[in-house]
Amino acid sequence: MSRTEDHAGAHPAGGERLRRWRMVLGGGEGDGTGCVLGGRDAAMDAALGALYGGGTGTGRKGAGERSAGLGGSAPNVARWLGDIRTYFPGSVVQVMQRDAIERLGLSALLLEPEMLEAVEPDVHLVGTLLSLNKAMPETTKETARAVVRKVVEQLEKKLAARTRATLTGALDRSARISRPRHHDIDWDRTIRANLKNYLPEYRTVVPERLVGYGRAAQSVKKEVILCIDQSGSMAASVVYASVFGAVLASMRSIATRLVVFDTAVVDLTDQLDDPVDVLFGTQLGGGTDINRALAYCQSKITRPADTVVVLISDLYEGGIRNEMLKRVAAMKAAGVEFVTLLALSDEGAPAYDHEHAAALAALGAPAFACTPDLFPDVMAAALEKRPLPMP
Repeated sequence: MSRTEDHAGAHPAGGERLRRWRMVLGGGEGDGTGCVLGGRDAAMDAALGALYGGGTGTGRKGAGERSAGLGGSAPNVARWLGDIRTYFPGSVVQVMQRDAIERLGLSALLLEPEMLEAVEPDVHLVGTLLSLNKAMPETTKETARAVVRKVVEQLEKKLAARTRATLTGALDRSARISRPRHHDIDWDRTIRANLKNYLPEYRTVVPERLVGYGRAAQSVKKEVILCIDQSGSMAASVVYASVFGAVLASMRSIATRLVVFDTAVVDLTDQLDDPVDVLFGTQLGGGTDINRALAYCQSKITRPADTVVVLISDLYEGGIRNEMLKRVAAMKAAGVEFVTLLALSDEGAPAYDHEHAAALAALGAPAFACTPDLFPDVMAAALEKRPLPMP
């Protein structure tokens, strides 16, 4: 009887621990478990070994020994993609796909339609496809658009309702009226405004002056300019910003403009009704000229006191730094609410230019990373001209 069988038979929990350690360590003479995998465990180990095995081979070298690589052909990769979707949950599949693209250089294979049909769509995959857009053959573009549209629709479903509700409330509060109807009364502000009329004997406040929420008019009340850095490191931010831009554009009370830039500036406002068109209008990669982008945005501002400019960038400026800062200072002096987001994604702390971030903070425009869940609250605060809910 082997050591593994002895442990598993006498101590089932110990056998399970050995199995788990074997899955973690990857097999080979040095893992010390003596555990041999079979069936589903062996298939899972093979899928993991192809990606994380640490070698340079194209397949398994022997029982219990991992070797990294998926081979040079699309069928091998397609088979591997099918395996990981069989053995692992969707969130893990997305991580493994991302690692495969980065570690094993699979980007070129994503240009094949059959490969795109096999992958699990997510924000990071969309970013990779957008970076490959110019190299993509016509036979693949429709499949790629279908993948991107699926992700965009999932994000819109998740983010749109809360964004509209939060911003509608902010717009209503910014249009307070003094003779509201009963269901439009802002009771908190009404009580505070009438505390001098408190009657102790009745333990009540006499509301001589009512404060209420105005109903958002059909006309435009606020203008929002989203200015998005489309350098390669901002891929996830571009995806989320395009979705939020489409949601904002659907609100009649907000006039939304969407501008993307690298060393050139492109206005994609006329495509905001379809964020997929917006995304395929971007070109990830290249240099960065924030000053030039802000100059364009500044030229489009007609109502400074009612305008919010959101710059989404890691602030690695390739243009004229001092001019960039002067433009931000001028916009703020004119009454523009200026928001700087170092990232709009769930990827954690981003890399960014700390010197430029500090300079913006000194101008009263602090730069911070923002998750998609926090973005509606940030925009609501900017529309109401109150402190931003920075994490």
